[in-house]
Amino acid sequence: MRIGLLTREYPPEVYGGAGVHVGFLVPRLRELIDVDVHAFGGHRADAHSHNAAAGLEHANPALQTLSVDLAMTAATEGVDLLHSHTWYANMAGHLGKILHGVPHVITAHSLEPRRPWKAEQLGGGYRLSSWVERTAYEAADAIIAVSDGMRLDVLDCYPALDPSRVHVVRNGIDTNAYHPVSETDALEHYGIDPGRPIVAFVGRITRQKGVGHLIAAAHNMDPDAQLVLCAGAPDTPEIAEETRQAVSELAEKRAGVFWIQQMLQPAEVRQILSHATVFVCPSVYEPLGIVNLEAMACGTAVVASDVGGIPEVVADGQTGLLAHYDEHDTEAFRDDLAKMVNTLVKDPSRAAAMGAAGRERAEREFAWATVAQQTVDVYRAVLPEGVLSD
Repeated sequence: MRIGLLTREYPPEVYGGAGVHVGFLVPRLRELIDVDVHAFGGHRADAHSHNAAAGLEHANPALQTLSVDLAMTAATEGVDLLHSHTWYANMAGHLGKILHGVPHVITAHSLEPRRPWKAEQLGGGYRLSSWVERTAYEAADAIIAVSDGMRLDVLDCYPALDPSRVHVVRNGIDTNAYHPVSETDALEHYGIDPGRPIVAFVGRITRQKGVGHLIAAAHNMDPDAQLVLCAGAPDTPEIAEETRQAVSELAEKRAGVFWIQQMLQPAEVRQILSHATVFVCPSVYEPLGIVNLEAMACGTAVVASDVGGIPEVVADGQTGLLAHYDEHDTEAFRDDLAKMVNTLVKDPSRAAAMGAAGRERAEREFAWATVAQQTVDVYRAVLPEGVLSD
């Protein structure tokens, strides 16, 4: 049998969690079944690449996306099942289901109704992306949620869905790719002192990731701790400027603030995570949070918000600490972030023990081979009998 896997992001063009997920899932799936990958962007040896139609270079990004989806739909004739990731590729899966008469499975990495700030980025395109997602979800043969929390969100946003069609397959982590390292040359390159406590953040500059809350909380963090923000790819010029101003004001009031805006190499990320005393994930919305798994796999304690699927990854009091996020009381959230970070910075032995427990949990519960097998089980549930053995 052949699966057509549809995605915006695919290595080497990866900028978010969905791309990380697909990049690690596909090789494991290919050990079990045939997989044709269809992705946005440049040429890859192991995938079909698609780009926006000529004449739409200056159109709303949502329209450019739909033109890519049309190309994907045309290119997937002959597959037995379509599996799409994120709204960018959902319409290709939906149209392919109708045109080719095959099942469509969606992996829910995030939901448009839970990200209203995207209207800043897409304008009217956000209304279009929301329509795409709803249309595809309500017609899909199965939806894979990356956490129990995400499953509840899917059913809350789309109550017309039959709950039996929404399955949970949690994200995974490659503990061979993410592991503790002793090298410090990347830290020294950026001027970071490996001998002092490090509070690290890795993520995009978007409302979802809550980087503004972290910067505000850092005003009350232990002055001996260094804050390392690996944060780029801002959603809009406005949020980029907000972040620039906030970081500048923080740096005027305390030393040891490092803002790395370029995309880091995996080896550099491993160093920063491995040498961090604490990794902070202040997301206001997070279906699971692969970045927390990456930090845990590198043996680092995590301080995170308690939203979405994060509590299913970060065991509160064991592998890290969870701060309650309430959109109506963000000051309390910021205060809790600072207090929890300070607790671990002042007790490095406890932080180290949490990091060791996080590494063990990542190895035990979040293997990509398990994710791939559970994904194939979902395929099996919606395919006609006998197709999987073809």
